[in-house]
Amino acid sequence: MPSSRRTTGRGPAAGGGGDDPRVPPFTGNNTDHNPRELRSWARRTGFHPSAFFSGESAVSNSSTATAHPPPPPPPPAASRRPPRPPVREPEPEDDPDPAPPVDLDRDRAARGARPRRRIDLRGELEIPPAAAATAAAAAPVELSAEPEAPRGGRGRRNGADRLLGETEPLNAGRNANGGVRADADARKKAEEADAKRKAEEAEARRKKKEDEDRDAELAAYYQEQWANEEEEGVAAGAEEGEAAPLSRASGLRCAVAENPGWGLLVFYGIQHYLSIAGSLVFIPLIMVPTMGGSDVDTATVISTMLLVSGLTTILHTFLGSRLPLIQGSSFVYLAPALVIANSEEFRNLSEDKFKHIMRELQGAILVGSVFQIILGYSGLMSLLLRLINPVVVAPTIAAVGLAFFSYGFPQAGSCVEISMPLIVLLLLCTLYLRKISLFGNRIFLIYAVPLSVGIIWAYAFFLTAGGAYNFKGCSSNIPNSNILLDSCRRHADIMRRCRTDVSDAWKTAAWVRVPYPFQWGPPTFHFKTAIIMMIVSVVASVDSLSSYHAASLLVNLSPPTHGVVSRGIGLEGISTFIAGLWGTGTGSTTLTENIHTLDTTKMASRRALQLGAAFLVIFSFFGKIGALLASIPVALAASVLCFTWALIVALGLSTLRYTEAVSSRNMIIVGFTLFISLSVPAYFQQYEPSSTLILPGYLLPYAAASSGPVRTASNGLNYAVNALLSINVVVALVVALILDNTVPGSKQERGVYIWSDPKSLEMDPASLDPYRLPKKISCWFRWAKCVGI
Repeated sequence: MPSSRRTTGRGPAAGGGGDDPRVPPFTGNNTDHNPRELRSWARRTGFHPSAFFSGESAVSNSSTATAHPPPPPPPPAASRRPPRPPVREPEPEDDPDPAPPVDLDRDRAARGARPRRRIDLRGELEIPPAAAATAAAAAPVELSAEPEAPRGGRGRRNGADRLLGETEPLNAGRNANGGVRADADARKKAEEADAKRKAEEAEARRKKKEDEDRDAELAAYYQEQWANEEEEGVAAGAEEGEAAPLSRASGLRCAVAENPGWGLLVFYGIQHYLSIAGSLVFIPLIMVPTMGGSDVDTATVISTMLLVSGLTTILHTFLGSRLPLIQGSSFVYLAPALVIANSEEFRNLSEDKFKHIMRELQGAILVGSVFQIILGYSGLMSLLLRLINPVVVAPTIAAVGLAFFSYGFPQAGSCVEISMPLIVLLLLCTLYLRKISLFGNRIFLIYAVPLSVGIIWAYAFFLTAGGAYNFKGCSSNIPNSNILLDSCRRHADIMRRCRTDVSDAWKTAAWVRVPYPFQWGPPTFHFKTAIIMMIVSVVASVDSLSSYHAASLLVNLSPPTHGVVSRGIGLEGISTFIAGLWGTGTGSTTLTENIHTLDTTKMASRRALQLGAAFLVIFSFFGKIGALLASIPVALAASVLCFTWALIVALGLSTLRYTEAVSSRNMIIVGFTLFISLSVPAYFQQYEPSSTLILPGYLLPYAAASSGPVRTASNGLNYAVNALLSINVVVALVVALILDNTVPGSKQERGVYIWSDPKSLEMDPASLDPYRLPKKISCWFRWAKCVGI
């Protein structure tokens, strides 16, 4: 051997035999070794670089069995010798003791040049002690060149001979054809085994990484959304010197739990309610005249809605989901209310028609609210959430807006000289002028509805005062049935829908009037109407679920847990119960338009909403405020609703951003659901009402309950089934629910682990603090474990 080959020991015996103490010891893994590391150490210490340590001698100890490392990789191309085949390990029954060390200094020990040394692959070179028991206890992996009897197959001496390359018979055998073929076969098997092992390890790593990526996807999505907030909002937050970094990250002017001061609280509260005024006050302008109510009745219902909205919003911010969301009369309840109002038994009533219909609606709403309370506080909503995913919610909410396409422009088109300018002005404010900011506020975007209505209302007043709607011999105060002239009959609808002085609510409404429960009389209860409102309460819960998740994203909170959602739905049931007691004609739920308002105002303070809700309660006591809102021309209200319903459709479809929107599965489900939600009700609505009273064309879609195709022995069941299948939003929910839960699809494709399993994320527990109930209130809800966080 060349004289440059050296091994080094550690300990007292290391210095014997002329060893160089400067040579570093080999430091390997405690349980296995890397052949490349051993070759590198061999080169540094002077061993021949062609030596190939395959590691067939495993590390063993007294407490564990012998470990079998995986086969080594093929030697590098620079190696001069072909790799030897792996030596078979002795069977456990043949050699229960640790493998004997292979002596590297077989010839030199006889010459006395150096003492025999053994290599400990755990990082030490030491001279073995004299006692054999001590060597067995240490159990290092050794390489020895001492001749030993072979055990099972080829012996270790041949392995050492190959390693050191010092026996001529071995070299001669390697040059033989049989040896070359054996080496090639062994190397091929080793490569195959190594490739198989690497493939299995790669597959295991891939599966593990896929699970981790799925769990972290929502967190990454939210971080991306926060990072992509508009620069203007971030700059505005920085200029105002906000202390909360969470609010600055998304450009919020005020975070959920912040208190910016009384002045800003009042400003933000009024601003929030003004931006959503169209949804709060325009439902009575449609519903009350359909029910046969007078202008005073319309003003009273508007005041009642203001009161109920204020009370329920305060309750929701304290006891519900605690998100900054306004509660009010939802459009989800408008279509069922119109269906009940156009029932056959109410069409020909001439005396107190409005009160009869309102009392019927009150009874149905009360029953539906009790069902929603049970759904929320019993924990059933948590079970239902497993079936409700974004693919279900998107077409359901979109169907809420699409349901009124037959009412929107047909009503607005009766007075195009004021309706078209209003629609154009709304689009200008919300699209073309949305980035114009005055005093840090995007007034055209935030106040688009009140600004546009105010301007066009003043324009309509000048048209009325200028005689644009005066027709010779005609008066707008004479009912259509009493108008004898055909010319006046043609102009009657134009005068009623366009003139600003047609309403007498301002003249007859009281200055101060406090709405009170059962102000229309005791409610009436019927199974056929109660079952309708029970189903609609489920649809309203699905609508609110979408608002909860979208609002949590906008205000930088973690997605609401199942307990938070159940608590919010239960509180909305209480809100609907209050609406039924006071008699608003519709249920009270989270308004979908809140999402647009939060995004435009950048105001998320609960205190601001509570203060604004208190102002609503105060305004409801003044009858003249309701009378002023009731005098808005119907054409103006219909124009605003055209914009509002289109916004609801867009907000509903935007829920698909939680899913793979380009998936063919999702596109087919959503597209088919939207189409069938319009087509099936149209089939039920084609049956003409069996009544001598002719209904207006825009009310015919809501008359199918009494004359639909379903005819069984039970009249109540016929009424309920015909009514439910004629309501677009009910059909959309049923179809989407069935398709999404039966058509195969991955969780990522459906958006399941974003809504149905928020706990799969590694969420910061502090991010759930805004959802927690106040300490003085939470003690009263300990019995309801399902509504906790």
